[in-house]
Amino acid sequence: MPRFAANLAMLFNELDFLDRFDAAGQAGFSGVEFQFPYALPKEAIAERLDRAGLVQVLHNLPAGNWEHGERGIACHPDRVGEFQDGVGCAIEYAQALGCAQLNCLAGIAPAGVDANTLHETFVANLRFAADKLSEASIRLLIEPINTWDIPGFYLNRTAQAAALIDAVGSDNLFIQYDIYHAQRMEGELGNTIARFLPKIAHMQVADTPGRHEPGTGEINFAWLFAHLDRLGYDGWIGCEYRPAAGTTDGLRWIDALAGARAGA
Repeated sequence: MPRFAANLAMLFNELDFLDRFDAAGQAGFSGVEFQFPYALPKEAIAERLDRAGLVQVLHNLPAGNWEHGERGIACHPDRVGEFQDGVGCAIEYAQALGCAQLNCLAGIAPAGVDANTLHETFVANLRFAADKLSEASIRLLIEPINTWDIPGFYLNRTAQAAALIDAVGSDNLFIQYDIYHAQRMEGELGNTIARFLPKIAHMQVADTPGRHEPGTGEINFAWLFAHLDRLGYDGWIGCEYRPAAGTTDGLRWIDALAGARAGA
């Protein structure tokens, strides 16, 4: 049975961020994820997790200047020092929050940088991060993101992510498979998940078009969730979608399509 984690960057946005933890717990979730914790003291977030009885499933490494359109810096050859400093900061937060996995956003490929340099920079940064996170018993993930939503995003296909994992050569590097991004970019969800399942450590979900709740678009989620059960996927699935209406009312899809609310 899938285990669903509320993505607090997208769900319960009618509330202040710290109040979303209680709301997620009251809605039946046992795990949460979000993009970035760094604007708040880690102690304040840890207190809300503990109060709501929630597991912190995932957050991202620092990803550059998000407000100004940056979507990661891991493939940027002129930002290596900043990337490495961000790894240290992310580990501090993850340890304080009990978070066992961190996602690394590759970023938008900078103009004028050749393909070999982009690849070599990303591989070296991933090798550095995977080693540092391994020392802290934290898994490192990489996420392919579709280039319709983020034009120029460097990592955009599942096979590319798998090839990068092989190039890095670490046993502490995995794929974060976002069903929404994968459907927009390549389709063939069932076979792709089955092929790359040994490398997939976390999944995220939204329907397309619109990036709303499962059941609002073209993806057959009832079949897909049963497929994940047949394959034996036992990781978390982050609910990273934009509620078409209110968050709580929109959660009926979990019972309708997956048969249960978020499991422990």
